[in-house]
This record gives sequence, structure tokens and C-alpha cells, in this order.
Amino acid sequence: MVESRKLMLPAGVARIAPVLLTLVIFIAVWEGAIALFDIPPFVLPHVADVAGRFVTDAGALSDALAATLAESIGGFALGVIAGVAIAVLMTFAPFIERMLLPVLVAINSVPIVGYVPLTLAWFGIGATSKVALVVLATGFVVLINTLHGLKQADAGAIDLLRSFGASRIAILYRLQMPVALPSLVTAIRVAIPRSMIVAIVAEMLGAYQGVGRIIFESTQQMDYLAVWAAVLSASLASVVLYGVAVWLDKRLVWWQ
Repeated sequence: MVESRKLMLPAGVARIAPVLLTLVIFIAVWEGAIALFDIPPFVLPHVADVAGRFVTDAGALSDALAATLAESIGGFALGVIAGVAIAVLMTFAPFIERMLLPVLVAINSVPIVGYVPLTLAWFGIGATSKVALVVLATGFVVLINTLHGLKQADAGAIDLLRSFGASRIAILYRLQMPVALPSLVTAIRVAIPRSMIVAIVAEMLGAYQGVGRIIFESTQQMDYLAVWAAVLSASLASVVLYGVAVWLDKRLVWWQ
């Protein structure tokens, strides 16, 4: 009797294979739609044409992407720091949450693009205005998730630590922050791609450099291959950043 043997793939190949399969299907659907519906190139160009333009414009795209990444990562880092700090402050002083949270909700209920003209007027057309917008967009996400996580700590465990003489800082460090880590990491996963989106949209409305500026100028010049190449560069960078967030998730929230 012959035993059936399962095909065992290396761990790295097993993780990459679904991604590659999805990419192949996506490209096949893309090219199939062009052929089936006779879509003109300015609406949906061929994948090979986009890839070729991506290689041709690699120098300009790398400079623009470096500027956009600096804005998005800088704003993201400041947003995480501000969000966590405000969440901790609200945990220590609940009246601050009652005073400040409704204002922050009202501010973030407006689409971020609505604040672009204001930040350009306040901080200028340079990188500072983009960083400020990214802080606004990502900080609120981090604040809400971290505040929720801090409140998930068991009240009985908090009382037990207090009975042993633990200070508020010790309770925060040893109990509440570990409990809040899953929520914080989830916020980081959401905030990373959002930081790229906000930076690019702000650059499209006013910037000296960046991926958004390339997209805006290429659209005005009807150079749609350049637009697709810029979108591809931003997408690849976002995937890498998201991969970093997943890595952080596995390192920080190792027990899940």
C-alpha cells in the first residue's frame, strides 16, 4: 500500500507563495480586462508599460519617494508618541478625557483633505505642513486604540497591585501597557498606510517635491504612465512599511 505524501515547502516559500499567486491573478485579470473590453491605454495601460516606465523614471521616483517617506514616517512617529502620551494622560486624569476627547472627535470628523489649505497657510508649502497633517491623521487612531487598550486592564488586578504598594506609574508599566499593546499595534497597522495616503494627498495640493507632486504634474501633462509609475512606487513602499508593522506585532505582542 503506497502512502500519500504531502508536498512540504520551506517556510519562506510557503509564506511568499500565496502573495505571488495573488499577484499573478491580479495581473491576469488586469491584462484580461484590457483585452476583453478594449480599454484605452490612458485609462488602463498594460502592466509591462507601467513597469517599463517605473524603471525609466527610477531616479526621479526614488528622490520623490524619499521625500514622501520622510514626511509620512516623521509624522507617523510623532503621531504615535502624541497619541500614546495623550491616552496615558487621559487614563491618569479622566476629566481630561471628558474635556478633550469630544474636541478631538470633532476635529477628526472632517476629512483630512479639508485641513490641507489651512496647514499650507500655517506651515508653508514645505514638508512641515505634510508632517502636521500626518500627525493629525495618525495620532487620533493611536489615541483611540491605546485608550481602549489601557481600559481593558482588569480592575481586580489593579487593586491587587495597589494593595502591594505599587505606584500609578508602576501599574501603568507592568499591567496596563502590556494589556494595551495589542490595541496599540493594531493602531500602528492602520496608521502606517494612512500616513502615506495623507502625505501624498497633501503633496498633490501643494509641495516642492514628493510622489504626490509627481502625480499632480503628470496628470496635468496627461502623462498617465508616469502617474501609474508613481502610484506603483508608493504602493511598494507602503507594503514594506506594513511588513515592518507586522514584524513589530510579532515582536511586541509575542504571546498572541
